[in-house]
Amino acid sequence: MTNAVPAAAPSALTAPTAPALAPAPAVSFDGTPTTRRRPMRGTERPVPRWAEGVAHLIPLVLLPQCLWRLPFAFGFEMGSAEAGGMPALWISIPYVFALSIITEALALLSFGLVRDWGETAPRWLPFIGGKLIRPGAAIAAATLGALGVMAFWSPFVFAFFGIGENADYTNAGWQVLAYACIAPGLLWGPMLLALTYAYWVRRRPAISA
Repeated sequence: MTNAVPAAAPSALTAPTAPALAPAPAVSFDGTPTTRRRPMRGTERPVPRWAEGVAHLIPLVLLPQCLWRLPFAFGFEMGSAEAGGMPALWISIPYVFALSIITEALALLSFGLVRDWGETAPRWLPFIGGKLIRPGAAIAAATLGALGVMAFWSPFVFAFFGIGENADYTNAGWQVLAYACIAPGLLWGPMLLALTYAYWVRRRPAISA
Protein backbone atom coordinates (compact mmCIF):
# COMPACT_ATOMS: atom_id res chain seq x y z
CA MET A 1 0.00 0.00 0.00
CA THR A 2 1.31 3.47 -0.90
CA ASN A 3 1.40 5.96 1.90
CA ALA A 4 -0.50 9.15 0.91
CA VAL A 5 1.37 12.38 1.44
CA PRO A 6 -0.84 14.90 3.10
CA ALA A 7 -1.39 18.00 0.97
CA ALA A 8 0.02 21.15 2.42
CA ALA A 9 -2.41 23.81 3.43
CA PRO A 10 -2.83 26.48 0.75
CA SER A 11 -1.74 29.15 3.19
CA ALA A 12 1.63 27.39 3.60
CA LEU A 13 2.39 27.38 -0.15
CA THR A 14 0.93 30.71 -1.18
CA ALA A 15 2.56 34.01 -0.36
CA PRO A 16 0.28 36.43 1.41
CA THR A 17 -1.45 38.84 -0.94
CA ALA A 18 -1.13 42.54 -0.27
CA PRO A 19 -4.45 44.28 0.16
CA ALA A 20 -5.64 46.16 -2.91
CA LEU A 21 -5.31 49.89 -2.67
CA ALA A 22 -8.28 52.03 -3.64
CA PRO A 23 -7.51 54.35 -6.56
CA ALA A 24 -7.02 57.94 -5.61
CA PRO A 25 -9.83 60.22 -6.73
CA ALA A 26 -9.14 62.39 -9.74
CA VAL A 27 -8.33 65.95 -8.73
CA SER A 28 -7.97 68.96 -11.01
CA PHE A 29 -5.14 71.45 -10.79
CA ASP A 30 -7.10 73.70 -8.45
CA GLY A 31 -7.73 70.82 -6.05
CA THR A 32 -11.36 70.34 -7.06
CA PRO A 33 -12.49 66.67 -7.14
CA THR A 34 -13.92 65.51 -10.43
CA THR A 35 -16.54 62.89 -11.20
CA ARG A 36 -14.34 61.29 -13.84
CA ARG A 37 -11.77 58.53 -13.76
CA ARG A 38 -10.18 59.75 -16.96
CA PRO A 39 -10.02 63.14 -18.70
CA MET A 40 -13.50 64.30 -19.66
CA ARG A 41 -14.47 64.29 -23.32
CA GLY A 42 -10.83 63.79 -24.33
CA THR A 43 -9.52 66.92 -22.59
CA GLU A 44 -5.86 66.82 -21.65
CA ARG A 45 -6.69 67.16 -17.95
CA PRO A 46 -9.88 66.52 -15.99
CA VAL A 47 -12.63 69.14 -16.02
CA PRO A 48 -13.90 70.15 -12.54
CA ARG A 49 -17.43 69.04 -11.80
CA TRP A 50 -18.61 72.60 -11.14
CA ALA A 51 -17.27 73.83 -14.50
CA GLU A 52 -19.15 71.07 -16.34
CA GLY A 53 -22.32 72.14 -14.54
CA VAL A 54 -21.83 75.82 -15.39
CA ALA A 55 -21.35 74.98 -19.07
CA HIS A 56 -24.70 73.19 -19.08
CA LEU A 57 -26.44 76.03 -17.23
CA ILE A 58 -25.46 78.85 -19.61
CA PRO A 59 -27.80 77.79 -22.47
CA LEU A 60 -30.56 77.18 -19.93
CA VAL A 61 -30.40 80.66 -18.35
CA LEU A 62 -30.73 82.18 -21.84
CA LEU A 63 -33.57 79.93 -22.98
CA PRO A 64 -36.42 81.81 -21.17
CA GLN A 65 -35.68 85.10 -22.92
CA CYS A 66 -35.29 83.36 -26.29
CA LEU A 67 -38.76 81.83 -25.89
CA TRP A 68 -40.24 85.06 -24.48
CA ARG A 69 -38.97 86.90 -27.56
CA LEU A 70 -40.63 84.63 -30.14
CA PRO A 71 -44.19 86.12 -29.98
CA PHE A 72 -42.72 89.47 -31.08
CA ALA A 73 -41.99 87.84 -34.45
CA PHE A 74 -45.74 87.56 -35.07
CA GLY A 75 -46.62 91.06 -33.88
CA PHE A 76 -47.64 90.11 -30.33
CA GLU A 77 -45.59 92.43 -28.14
CA MET A 78 -46.00 90.75 -24.75
CA GLY A 79 -47.72 93.65 -23.00
CA SER A 80 -45.26 96.30 -24.15
CA ALA A 81 -46.69 99.82 -23.83
CA GLU A 82 -44.88 100.79 -27.02
CA ALA A 83 -47.14 98.81 -29.34
CA GLY A 84 -46.62 98.87 -33.07
CA GLY A 85 -42.84 98.98 -32.92
CA MET A 86 -42.25 95.75 -34.82
CA PRO A 87 -41.70 95.73 -38.61
CA ALA A 88 -43.62 93.68 -41.15
CA LEU A 89 -43.85 89.93 -40.59
CA TRP A 90 -41.53 89.07 -43.45
CA ILE A 91 -38.83 90.98 -41.56
CA SER A 92 -39.76 90.33 -37.93
CA ILE A 93 -40.13 86.54 -38.20
CA PRO A 94 -36.65 85.74 -39.58
CA TYR A 95 -35.08 88.48 -37.45
CA VAL A 96 -36.51 87.33 -34.11
CA PHE A 97 -35.97 83.62 -34.78
CA ALA A 98 -32.42 84.23 -35.99
CA LEU A 99 -31.71 86.34 -32.91
CA SER A 100 -32.87 83.55 -30.59
CA ILE A 101 -30.96 80.86 -32.50
CA ILE A 102 -27.76 82.91 -32.55
CA THR A 103 -28.08 83.61 -28.84
CA GLU A 104 -28.30 79.90 -28.02
CA ALA A 105 -25.52 79.07 -30.49
CA LEU A 106 -23.20 81.54 -28.75
CA ALA A 107 -24.17 80.06 -25.41
CA LEU A 108 -23.30 76.57 -26.65
CA LEU A 109 -19.82 77.79 -27.59
CA SER A 110 -19.13 77.87 -23.85
CA PHE A 111 -18.78 74.08 -24.02
CA GLY A 112 -15.49 74.66 -25.81
CA LEU A 113 -14.02 75.56 -22.42
CA VAL A 114 -14.82 72.08 -21.05
CA ARG A 115 -14.44 69.93 -24.20
CA ASP A 116 -11.55 68.67 -26.27
CA TRP A 117 -12.49 70.93 -29.21
CA GLY A 118 -11.52 73.86 -26.98
CA GLU A 119 -7.97 72.47 -26.91
CA THR A 120 -7.65 71.01 -30.41
CA ALA A 121 -9.54 72.53 -33.34
CA PRO A 122 -12.02 70.11 -34.98
CA ARG A 123 -10.60 68.55 -38.13
CA TRP A 124 -13.44 69.80 -40.31
CA LEU A 125 -12.41 73.43 -39.77
CA PRO A 126 -10.43 74.87 -42.70
CA PHE A 127 -6.78 75.89 -42.13
CA ILE A 128 -6.74 75.21 -38.37
CA GLY A 129 -8.44 71.78 -38.26
CA GLY A 130 -6.59 69.32 -36.05
CA LYS A 131 -4.18 71.92 -34.70
CA LEU A 132 -3.69 72.71 -31.02
CA ILE A 133 -5.44 75.87 -29.83
CA ARG A 134 -3.19 78.24 -27.96
CA PRO A 135 -4.54 78.62 -24.42
CA GLY A 136 -3.89 82.35 -24.47
CA ALA A 137 -6.01 82.82 -27.59
CA ALA A 138 -8.95 80.89 -26.14
CA ILE A 139 -8.70 82.68 -22.80
CA ALA A 140 -8.54 86.11 -24.44
CA ALA A 141 -11.53 85.37 -26.69
CA ALA A 142 -13.62 84.00 -23.82
CA THR A 143 -12.71 86.90 -21.52
CA LEU A 144 -13.57 89.51 -24.14
CA GLY A 145 -16.81 87.69 -24.86
CA ALA A 146 -17.77 87.63 -21.19
CA LEU A 147 -16.98 91.32 -20.75
CA GLY A 148 -18.91 92.14 -23.90
CA VAL A 149 -21.95 90.24 -22.65
CA MET A 150 -21.79 92.06 -19.31
CA ALA A 151 -21.55 95.42 -21.09
CA PHE A 152 -24.53 94.49 -23.29
CA TRP A 153 -26.68 93.70 -20.24
CA SER A 154 -25.57 96.70 -18.17
CA PRO A 155 -28.43 99.00 -19.39
CA PHE A 156 -30.96 96.45 -18.14
CA VAL A 157 -29.27 96.41 -14.72
CA PHE A 158 -29.21 100.21 -14.54
CA ALA A 159 -32.85 100.44 -15.63
CA PHE A 160 -33.84 97.96 -12.94
CA PHE A 161 -32.43 100.37 -10.35
CA GLY A 162 -34.10 103.38 -11.97
CA ILE A 163 -31.04 104.61 -13.87
CA GLY A 164 -31.68 105.35 -17.53
CA GLU A 165 -34.67 104.34 -19.62
CA ASN A 166 -36.84 101.39 -18.68
CA ALA A 167 -39.34 99.52 -20.83
CA ASP A 168 -42.97 100.20 -19.97
CA TYR A 169 -45.67 97.53 -19.84
CA THR A 170 -49.45 97.73 -19.80
CA ASN A 171 -49.65 96.09 -16.36
CA ALA A 172 -47.48 94.62 -13.62
CA GLY A 173 -48.09 91.04 -14.76
CA TRP A 174 -46.41 91.57 -18.11
CA GLN A 175 -43.56 93.41 -16.43
CA VAL A 176 -42.93 90.59 -13.95
CA LEU A 177 -43.00 88.05 -16.78
CA ALA A 178 -40.48 90.09 -18.79
CA TYR A 179 -38.12 90.44 -15.85
CA ALA A 180 -38.43 86.76 -14.95
CA CYS A 181 -37.48 85.75 -18.50
CA ILE A 182 -34.77 88.33 -19.14
CA ALA A 183 -33.04 88.57 -15.76
CA PRO A 184 -31.43 85.08 -15.81
CA GLY A 185 -29.43 86.18 -18.84
CA LEU A 186 -27.51 88.54 -16.58
CA LEU A 187 -25.65 85.48 -15.29
CA TRP A 188 -24.19 84.72 -18.72
CA GLY A 189 -21.17 87.02 -18.40
CA PRO A 190 -20.12 86.02 -14.85
CA MET A 191 -20.65 82.33 -15.62
CA LEU A 192 -18.51 82.60 -18.75
CA LEU A 193 -15.77 84.30 -16.71
CA ALA A 194 -15.92 81.43 -14.21
CA LEU A 195 -15.55 78.90 -17.05
CA THR A 196 -12.62 80.89 -18.44
CA TYR A 197 -10.91 80.74 -15.05
CA ALA A 198 -11.39 76.95 -14.90
CA TYR A 199 -9.98 76.65 -18.42
CA TRP A 200 -6.95 78.73 -17.45
CA VAL A 201 -6.29 76.61 -14.35
CA ARG A 202 -6.63 73.38 -16.35
CA ARG A 203 -4.30 74.50 -19.12
CA ARG A 204 -1.84 76.43 -16.97
CA PRO A 205 0.98 73.91 -17.55
CA ALA A 206 0.60 74.34 -21.32
CA ILE A 207 0.84 78.12 -20.92
CA SER A 208 4.02 77.97 -18.86
CA ALA A 209 5.64 75.38 -21.13
